Amino acid sequence: MTEEGNATTPARPPLPDHLSVDPRSPHYHAAVAEHAIGVRFNGRERHDVEEYCLSEGWVRVPAGRTLDRKGNALLIKLKGQVEVFYR
Repeated sequence: MTEEGNATTPARPPLPDHLSVDPRSPHYHAAVAEHAIGVRFNGRERHDVEEYCLSEGWVRVPAGRTLDRKGNALLIKLKGQVEVFYR
């Protein structure tokens, strides 16, 4: 008897309290970024979250098409209830 689920499914690392999708950020975790992560903000799933912090209760999302002086998306911080999960 073999357990197929454990042999083919790689273990996912625990989700950190603070995560960014930008590889230049100190809050970027490559092991976590390999997996699809979902973010629910104030009860609604968001697909545009660039960074989050669970303990402080905020997310950073792009402000439309606005760019900063270096050509990166301008991000705004929204405060509220944040939940993260693996998809």
